[in-house]
Parts: sequence; C-alpha cells; structure tokens
Amino acid sequence: MPARQGSILIENLQPQIDCGRYPVKRAAGETVRVTADVLKEGHDELAVVLRWRQLTPKAAEAREATMRPSGNDAWEGEFPLFENGLYAFEVEAWPDAFRTWAQELSRKIEARRDLSSELLEGAQLLRAAAERAAAAGPAGAFDAERLREGEKALLAGQSQATLSRALDPRLAETASRYPDKSLATRSGRELRVFAERKRAIFSSWYELFPRSTAREPGRHGTFSDAERMLPYVRELGFDVVYLPPIHPIGKTARKGKNNALTAAPDDVGSPWAIGSPEGGHKAVHPQLGTLADFRRFVKSAAELGIEVALDVAFQCSPDHPYVKERPDWFQRRPDGTIKTAENPPKRYEDIVNFDWMGPERESLWAELRSVFLHWIEQGVRIFRVDNPHTKPLPFWEWVIGEVKARHPDAIFLAEAFTRPKMMKALAKAGFDQSYTYFTWRNFKHEMEDYLKELTQGPAAEFMLGNLWPNTPDILPEHLQQGGRPAFLLRSALAATLSPSWGIYSGFELCENRALPGKEEYLDSEKYQLVQRDSDKPGNIRAWIAALNRIRNDHPALQQYRNLRFHKADNDRVIFFSKMTEDRSSQILAAVSLDPFAAHEAILELPLFEMGLQPDETYQVHELLSDERALWQGPTAQVRLTQEKPAAIWSVLRFRRTEQGFDYYF
Repeated sequence: MPARQGSILIENLQPQIDCGRYPVKRAAGETVRVTADVLKEGHDELAVVLRWRQLTPKAAEAREATMRPSGNDAWEGEFPLFENGLYAFEVEAWPDAFRTWAQELSRKIEARRDLSSELLEGAQLLRAAAERAAAAGPAGAFDAERLREGEKALLAGQSQATLSRALDPRLAETASRYPDKSLATRSGRELRVFAERKRAIFSSWYELFPRSTAREPGRHGTFSDAERMLPYVRELGFDVVYLPPIHPIGKTARKGKNNALTAAPDDVGSPWAIGSPEGGHKAVHPQLGTLADFRRFVKSAAELGIEVALDVAFQCSPDHPYVKERPDWFQRRPDGTIKTAENPPKRYEDIVNFDWMGPERESLWAELRSVFLHWIEQGVRIFRVDNPHTKPLPFWEWVIGEVKARHPDAIFLAEAFTRPKMMKALAKAGFDQSYTYFTWRNFKHEMEDYLKELTQGPAAEFMLGNLWPNTPDILPEHLQQGGRPAFLLRSALAATLSPSWGIYSGFELCENRALPGKEEYLDSEKYQLVQRDSDKPGNIRAWIAALNRIRNDHPALQQYRNLRFHKADNDRVIFFSKMTEDRSSQILAAVSLDPFAAHEAILELPLFEMGLQPDETYQVHELLSDERALWQGPTAQVRLTQEKPAAIWSVLRFRRTEQGFDYYF
C-alpha cells in the first residue's frame, strides 16, 4: 500500500533574492530573521522548524530552531551567522499529532462527549513517541519513561485525573520533542545567506596613487614613499587604503597630461593601461619597486590597522604580454587589429579588451581568476574592480564564487557608474559593495528617495552602497563651485548616510580645479605625477578625522539598513537617524545641502523610534562641536553654517540611580 503523503504548504519564504537564485547578504555576527507562510487543510496543530547550516568543506549537520506563529498562517524564526562565509537554510513543517489530539480532546470535553476512543488514540500516539524517544539513546531515556507513564494514565479509563494528565502541556511538550516526521514537508530548494566580514559593511576608504608620494618634485614615487604616507592615512581615520593599478604601463598610444593623445617622453601614462614587456597583471611597475616591497607596504599598513585595496582592471595595453602570448583571448576586426576600449563618450586608445565570451573563454577566465589569487597570496583581501559593467555577468558570478569559496573574507567593490539594474545585477552576482549615484544627488527629495532605495528597498538585501564624494575620474560640479563648504557637507553626508564611504586623495585639501566644462580634474593624477601639501591652508583634515572617529565610536553608524529620514522644515536641510536595534546607540544628524549660505530648520524628532515619551527630558551630545544640551518635546532647532554645515548628535537618556540621575545610551 502506498505510504501516506503530507499536505502542508510552505510559501513566501523570506529573505530570498530572485527565488533563491542569489544569496542574501548579512554581516557575520548578525541574526537572520526568517519568515514563511505555513498552512494545511483542517485544524491541525503544526510544528515548524528553521533548518540552517554553514556551507564549508567540513559542513556540519543542519541545526534546527523552532519557528513561532505570528498570525494569519505566518511563522518566524532566527538563526545566527557565527562567522564569515556562506550559509543555507530551509523550513520544515509537520502536523503535531499529539497537540492536535489534545486540542480536539479539550473541545470534546466541553461538548460532554464519550472519550473512550479518543483516549485509546492518545495512548497510541504516546506509545509511538516513547519508542522514538527510546531510539534516541540515553538522551531520550527519561522522556521515553515519562511518555510511557502518560500512555498508562490514558489507558486507565475516563476520569478527571486522566483528562488532566492528557491535557498537561508538559506532556504535549515532551511528545513534540519526538515527532512523527513521515508527513513532514520541506520548503524545497535551500536558500542562501552570505555572512560578510565586518569591513565589507563598515569601511572608510582613502584612494592613494603611490607614484605621487615622492617628497622630491618630479620623482616617481615608490612603495617605500607610499609607506611613509600610511600614518597620515591613519591620522585621517581611514582603515582601507586603495591603490590604483600598480602594474607596468604600456607605451603604445600612451596618454599624455590631461588625457592628451600624444605623450611626451617623460609622461608616466595611465595606470589603467596595464601591461608592458616588464609584465602584466601579476607584476608591479618597476619604478614602484618589487613584489617584496609591495608585501612590506601591505604589512606596514596592517600594523596600523589599515587594509590595502587593489584596483583590478581586466584590460590590457597593446604591449601586455597576453596580447603576444595569447592572441586568441582578443577579438579582432576584419583588418586584424584589436578594437580599443570605449565607455561612451570616453574612449581609451591605450587599452584593448578581452574576448570575454569567445571560444577560449575557459582558459581566459581561469587565468583571470589566478590574478585575484596571486594578489591574495601577497596579502590583499580587498579589490576595487574597474568598470565591471563592461564585462559579462556570468564571468563575475563564476570568478567571485571561485575566489570566495577559497577566501570568504575577500571583498569586491564594483566601480559601476552605470544603469541601475546593471549595478544591482553585479551586486547579485557577488560584488560586496558598489559605487553609487550619491555623487550626483544634490537636492533633498532626490537624496532621500535614492538612499531609501539603497538602504530600505529590496536592493538592501544584496547591495551595499559605498558613498564617494569624488574619484580620480569625477569632480562633480558642486565641488567645483561650492568651495570648502561643499567639501565639508558632502563628506558629512557620505560618512553618515552609509557605513562605507571613501575619498580620493586631495579631497581633504579641497582640490577643485577642473577641465573647463567637464566633471574632470585639471592636470589629472591619472596621467601625471601630483605633489600635494597636506598642510595646505583651508584643508579639512580635522573635519575628516572627526567624522571617522565618530563613525568608529558609534555602532549605529556602522550599520546599513537602519537609515531613517525625518522631517525638517527647510528644503536645504536633510535630517535623519541611525539606531541599533536595542537603541544602545542612537544618532541624529542634520546636514545642510547648500554650501553658499547658512540655514536654520525645525527638526521633527522621532521620539517613538527613540523610545522616548513626549514629555521626557534627555541629553544630546553634538559630536562635531563636543557641545551638550537637554532636549524635551517633539521638535528641536538647528542652525547650520558654511563653516559647520552638519550636526551629529548622540542621544543620552536619563535613568534614576541611588545617587540621583545618571545617563545611559
């Protein structure tokens, strides 16, 4: 006879992305909240568990956690992410036979029905549960005896004592520990969660060209010169120093100063034109030093608490060894030439691209995977990837999966200033962080709408925006025209709206000389050496350092999905909060969006979210000025100036002690 089948329906399992096609992203140490709709015909009591496991070569058996009903056939549960890596989870449900029987028994008692048959049925259920408990070994022996005693009590005949024993919730709890799972249903395909290490969520980036770090004007810098810059980077509070490509640079079609098509003999060229007879993507530029010098630079950075991020640009100078050694990796025109790279309206005459999906893609992809693994061997775990949106998505999904299977602590930042859906597709494919349109969001409504989309919408499950006010490629118009106040307010926004942000060196010196009519730097460091005076008058080094110190001191600023906007009665002032779930860290921030004038605003405070009563008095500590004040009521007033266009408050609440009042939070 065919076995009985279960009929439980499990649907709407969350969180998931594209029906489980891609893993959801969380931080190691977090708890993942899982919800599902679980239902069955009739009135059976259901048992629902969340099953999860870590996907490692030595993966243990799945663990289980009981899920709780939350109304309307919805269930919820949690599981912890103990460490960095990939996890899988699913939901399993089955009818809880004894609880269902006990529920029906209580209704029949109320109806004054004869219960002889029901008591026999209950005894049978307890006998079966006792056998399963005994089969569990010594751990179930005590429970097996208790279940057998319950069986005997039910067989003693209908009495008040028997019915009381039958409805004892402790008996039902014991029976439920040894369920009959023959009618169990699982949710099907396991869903996945990738637990990022903390720096993939919370990081402060400083972009530095090593070749511009020499003390003597006109001399090409080395890794040793760049090493002397590391205390400066640490003083500013950054924990990631990001280097543009450090490889040999080609001479064919080398770019001159300001992207000139003809280079002078002493022009250094673009670091993104990778490859020369001295080597390619696994080599270092001879003028920078040796591979051993680079490893020493990485080690020195680590001693200061700084990680090195390396730019990976999968493109080649025409002089790259790949072009000669593996011509089959490149697609050629009918005349035999290789097409140069373009990102309209820009054209890169000094760069050629791979034939990504060509017949030799298997060997090409394997070689490019080895590039990542090579630099990981040198101590690098963070990669900023150049223009990933111009390479196939299947490649990124494959290569990032391959690298993270070996090194789950690797972090990939997508430099993808491109179409929104492509940016999100790259994040799904495995990129941990992404550049964003923050650079061009200026007005309050567009800033709020965009940051809500990033941090509160569906994309927040898989995409983390790293906010950059500038890059070597982009000097936005507001920085060109707004002067020092613009640099102050844009850094305050970037550093507080997202747990990850970055600046390109020179930002702290308010560099804003642009090519006429373009969002590009005049005398761009992409094409020439640049010498800087870090003590330049008007610099905002102290402001940058303060922002990074505040970020490090307040856990609310280290999370991504907790950003909430609140009302300010001035369209030139944006007001928002970030709080930890337990409210132990609460941050309020107001930032001016206008670098040309001072502004005042009435702020509507989120008292309910802060756990405050309307008449409760509390203290706020303004972290940039180190000023304190007592606030009470639903509003507060702020004045923001060009010299101080932001205010960041930490909320401190009172509590009564034996000595009087004290502060907490």
